[in-house]
Amino acid sequence: LKVGKTYDTGNDNTAAMNVFEVKGFMGEATGFNSNDDLLDNSIDFVRYRNFQVNLTNGRASQIDVNYDAGNESGTSSYSFIQALPKMGRLNLYPLAGAGVAFGNNILEDGQKIGGYTVPGTFAVAGVYSKLELTEKMWFNYNPMWTSTLSGSDQFTEYGMEGDDNLLSHEISLSYQIDPRFNVRYFANWTENSSFEDGEHRIEFNYQL
Repeated sequence: LKVGKTYDTGNDNTAAMNVFEVKGFMGEATGFNSNDDLLDNSIDFVRYRNFQVNLTNGRASQIDVNYDAGNESGTSSYSFIQALPKMGRLNLYPLAGAGVAFGNNILEDGQKIGGYTVPGTFAVAGVYSKLELTEKMWFNYNPMWTSTLSGSDQFTEYGMEGDDNLLSHEISLSYQIDPRFNVRYFANWTENSSFEDGEHRIEFNYQL
């Protein structure tokens, strides 16, 4: 479930939006997997994002909070985004920022630290891209690179899927059915997994 809502910033030259996502619920009722024991109706992931953009210079900021309910851990980051001049059918939006990781019962030096703690900080850099295929269809590729900056030895050495840095990938293919309704296919994977083993989903988005 994804809900996005624009809001008035009080400045005619800026625009802003909150986006809230919940993933994984109703898995037992609607999902499918070769191992049915992995399916349940509990929430797996929660994500919150806030976007603000200056409409005159294309400069934007993003707050991105991700929470893994199963592992009781997550990340929170703040990034700057800059829209580049459009190149034909291609738009590029480079991104750079920093954030913190947090979690409950984090393992440090072979021992669990009770309660929620912040094991370290990280940097993130990447790009959002949009390629117009037709008037109603577009393609996105959003690579993101993250690297640990500071924190415990466990986090700085292994905090990014067992390493100190990680390259992740996201692609999407979207079709605008009418001005208010579109359907989008997403795929997410990292350098440590194949495209086939990544997360795949289809979204149906309606604008009220």
